[in-house]
Amino acid sequence: METDLPESTGAPVPLSEQDERLWAMLAHLSILLNLVTGFLGVVAAIVIYAVYKDRSRSVGFHALQSFFFQLVFFIGAGIIAAVAWMVSGLLSVFIIGLACLPLAALISLIPIGAAVYGIYGGVQAYQGQEFRYWLVADWVQV
Repeated sequence: METDLPESTGAPVPLSEQDERLWAMLAHLSILLNLVTGFLGVVAAIVIYAVYKDRSRSVGFHALQSFFFQLVFFIGAGIIAAVAWMVSGLLSVFIIGLACLPLAALISLIPIGAAVYGIYGGVQAYQGQEFRYWLVADWVQV
């Protein structure tokens, strides 16, 4: 019995261009989950990478660079900000900590800036533009 259906090779089905744009955007926007949960954005980005890396190099690239960007600029900067506030608080007993408060406040803005940059990356990816995070994109090879 012969059919006109293509023989299944087990190879992953490539994504359409619209689906590539959508999943690339969602990988970048996963940083917004960090604002609510503190860490699930990183999990979402790596899950998107694991699921779609074989179906689209573009989605894999965007998801992996989003993962690294979130680790460095959102979670890493959040930890540094927490330490800066703690040191400022402890040193405020000796009055020198009061001078450190503006620095701690500036460091606290880094995760918010990272979220804005992630939104910008999501918009660029959805529009089909090649978006590369500053510093982090060079670490990613898909």
